[in-house]
Amino acid sequence: MSKTETTDTERATADEAAGADLSTAPKEESGTGITGGPTLGIIGWIRWFWRQLTSMRVALILLFLLSVGAVPGSLIPQSGVDEMKVADFKAAHETLTPIYEKLQLFDVYSSVWFSAIYILLFVSLIGCIVPRTWQFVGQLRGLPPGAPKRLTRLPAYTTWRTEAGPEEVREAALTVLKGRRFRVRAADDAVAAEKGYLREAGNLLFHIALIVMLIAFAWGQLFKSEGGKLIVEGDGFSNTLTQYDDFRSGSQFGIDELEPFNFTLDSFTGTYETSGPQLGTPRTFEAAVTYVRSDGEDRKAIVRVNEPLKIGDSKVYLIAHGYAPVVTVRDRGGKVVFNGAVPLLPIDNNITSTGAIKVMDGYRNKEGKKEQLGFKAFFVPTFAGAGEGTMFSQFPALADPVMALTGYYGSLGVDAGLPQNVYQLDTTKMKQFKLDEGTGVAKRLAPGMTMTLPDGAGSITFEKEIKEWASFQVSQQPGNGLALAGALAAIAGLTGSLFIQRRRIWVRAVRGEDGVTVVEMAGLGRSESAKLPEELADLAVALTATAPPAPEPAEAEASEGVEK
Repeated sequence: MSKTETTDTERATADEAAGADLSTAPKEESGTGITGGPTLGIIGWIRWFWRQLTSMRVALILLFLLSVGAVPGSLIPQSGVDEMKVADFKAAHETLTPIYEKLQLFDVYSSVWFSAIYILLFVSLIGCIVPRTWQFVGQLRGLPPGAPKRLTRLPAYTTWRTEAGPEEVREAALTVLKGRRFRVRAADDAVAAEKGYLREAGNLLFHIALIVMLIAFAWGQLFKSEGGKLIVEGDGFSNTLTQYDDFRSGSQFGIDELEPFNFTLDSFTGTYETSGPQLGTPRTFEAAVTYVRSDGEDRKAIVRVNEPLKIGDSKVYLIAHGYAPVVTVRDRGGKVVFNGAVPLLPIDNNITSTGAIKVMDGYRNKEGKKEQLGFKAFFVPTFAGAGEGTMFSQFPALADPVMALTGYYGSLGVDAGLPQNVYQLDTTKMKQFKLDEGTGVAKRLAPGMTMTLPDGAGSITFEKEIKEWASFQVSQQPGNGLALAGALAAIAGLTGSLFIQRRRIWVRAVRGEDGVTVVEMAGLGRSESAKLPEELADLAVALTATAPPAPEPAEAEASEGVEK
């Protein structure tokens, strides 16, 4: 072997020893290879597969696949969220439905393939963290390694000569490095120091936080509950399953876990911008409620958008609002067969609303037989479109309310026992009333006006009272707090791993042949950084206060000649 090859080997060995354990990343095993070496047995293949699964590269790939896999769950209706939307989707897409069902795209988060990705990611992160954690603990308990033989090969290096003795220089180096919060030790003729352990701690914290967020996600999906309820002013709600308009929960959620409480919507207040380019923009959405917990004490609260009412483990969110005109329906004899506020659903930002009024009981036709009535309602809080054949709302507040009604008689289809949308009217078994006024099929009513049905069939009155309704979402999300903690920990860990540099400093002081002490300082970090040479220079300046540079031999001889 040539002299050059020997020198290169020594340098590589020195660099490897100096940089040992600067990272907790798993070390590649040498020896057998997949190609060009001995064949792997069953145990070897298992170990190889485990190393691949627990590598950071595979963990990132699995995390990416998990994100991609969640996309269909956001775009395609899910069975556990809204069964009606799933049924509508299947009816509208007969070709895609069998494919989606085989791929479990209507149950993405409980599908076999999504669960497999989720579990593999979980195992990958744990398999990556556990050995790195033990390795990091070992590093914390260990001492900084001794100085390489050739400090000149390290990326940051400086040297000078001083009149101070080697022991004095090393003692001063210990003091300076300890003052800069380095972990130090004296080894032979050098001082070894190390700093930046929080980088690896941040790296491990980031990975642990990912596991925490995965656990929080699974916990939240299994034990969550979420339900919606539309409440008209003056009405109440009790947190029981039968009170919800819609309800969905995780597979491990028990009905007895619903928080015991009830509340009443006292009033709803909505204000809007009345002028300028933001005309009609909502300014205030507030629902004043009175709620009662298990202790029986009445409490007042204001629920606003993004400011939910917290009751135990439940949160009550305000998610929507609209109008509920009060109507009265009378039969042929003038008897009231229906009276109440009818919630209508908004279809635009100016709260143009549609809905249905259903009279299911108490009405009889001219032959004395039981019959049902239904009315399609079209409501605008601020009327516009007069003389144009259409009506629309030009402002969301109740400035000039008008309601158009179209009447039907027959069977509403509710007696079949099948679920039916309360805001839509099924007219397949009904006939339409033909009016002699207006458009012939519908009539516009202002508050206080009455529409008389033909042939003495009765009447419907749009009362002057118009109530408002608010839609609430009551949810229990047990994993939210844990997920937030995991997200914050992940950010903190990522910040530490990106901005904290793990580095080592060595200071060697030996007496030269001329009796003058030679001081060498060198530094090594995990990655190339301009900060390491700057820090080394700063430490060298601090050390020169105790070990100032000595004149070079030529300068010393020149100064002696001048004295002579």
